[in-house]
Amino acid sequence: MTRLTDRLSLTAAGGTNVLAFVSPEGLVLVDSGDPAQTASVLAAVRQVWTPAAGGPQAVTLFNTHWHLEHTGGNEAIRQVGATIVAHENTKLWMATPVWNPAEDRYRQPRPAAARPDKTFYDTGSMTTANERIEYGYLIAAHTSGDIYVRFRDANVLAVGDVASPARDPELDWFTGAWIGGRVDAMARLLTMCDDRTQIVPGYGPVMTKAQLQAEHDVMKTIYDRVFDLVRKGDESSDMLKAGVLNGVPRTWKDPQRFLYDVQKGLWAHHNKLSPDVV
Repeated sequence: MTRLTDRLSLTAAGGTNVLAFVSPEGLVLVDSGDPAQTASVLAAVRQVWTPAAGGPQAVTLFNTHWHLEHTGGNEAIRQVGATIVAHENTKLWMATPVWNPAEDRYRQPRPAAARPDKTFYDTGSMTTANERIEYGYLIAAHTSGDIYVRFRDANVLAVGDVASPARDPELDWFTGAWIGGRVDAMARLLTMCDDRTQIVPGYGPVMTKAQLQAEHDVMKTIYDRVFDLVRKGDESSDMLKAGVLNGVPRTWKDPQRFLYDVQKGLWAHHNKLSPDVV
């Protein structure tokens, strides 16, 4: 566990980031990690939290989106009495067979115990141990059910995979994400930050506002460059040859795959590009 404040700690024991807020009133978690690493996540959380013996114990788990590597520990955390909070779309994706184009098969629904039992559409809030926790929907940024979780008094902002400092940004176009949604979501997140805000992505190191701004600017640059190309019908290979990734201040593990997702997402949202796009 890495302490961010006296009551907020971060672990990557689950393969992805799991944030834990501990107080006398209970435990608040953001995401639950990969299913293969659940035991490691629980062991890390127990370094900073011990369930109250026989007393009132509130456990809240936020899911920033539905992907398995961030929700794999849901069932185990449910067993300690957790209420799972997520966007309504996250619950729907977890309850429905989902076609996975990359694997050419359906991914089966998650067990009922893994699914959120408290959902929302726009924003919400809660207070525990004098900490105001605000959460809200980030439209079509990484999936169709992304949320942020803001610990307002601690000045810590969890953003899931809407920010991706350590690996290629993923646009799950099949569930509604596109690069325009990602740019808008990061712009909204920036309004919640100051120079002291600790921004926790779904994977990778804690970010500063300046680092989030830099990632936003990269995505905006790419969006501006591909706007006319997708209107002309260019594919991802055409975009790569056209140099849409040239000169941006980050590297890519698989630039072709990233631009494929960009292209597919843009076509899915083609009505937002121009009234005469087709």
